[in-house]
Amino acid sequence: MLNNSRVEANIPAADLQRARTFYADILGLTPVQEMGGVNLVYETAGGTRFNIYETGFAGQSGHTIAQWHVTDIESDVRDLKAKGVGFEVYDMPGVEWDGEIASMKGMGRAAWFKDSEGNTMCLDQADT
Repeated sequence: MLNNSRVEANIPAADLQRARTFYADILGLTPVQEMGGVNLVYETAGGTRFNIYETGFAGQSGHTIAQWHVTDIESDVRDLKAKGVGFEVYDMPGVEWDGEIASMKGMGRAAWFKDSEGNTMCLDQADT
């Protein structure tokens, strides 16, 4: 039934302007559309779309809400750290850490950070 449908992620923001600034200045993203002053629509060069919407429930999720598939995780972590992004290190069984980058056998490597709204984001790089 939904197999032929597109899926978009929705990312909550308590302060839409603060989120816009973070996603522009830190992640290098510009919205392609603004809807009603309460929703920003983004589209990456990779073809992914996501929305940031204003709500009082931002940052309350205890899990990763968006994952960015990257090709050079070390470089991306280094660049984000240079822009002031702090990375999370979690106690997870079977995971080996090299600084902020986790290695998970058979899955690849990942690094987690929080956006300006307290939402957990992930960079991941598949094993080659």
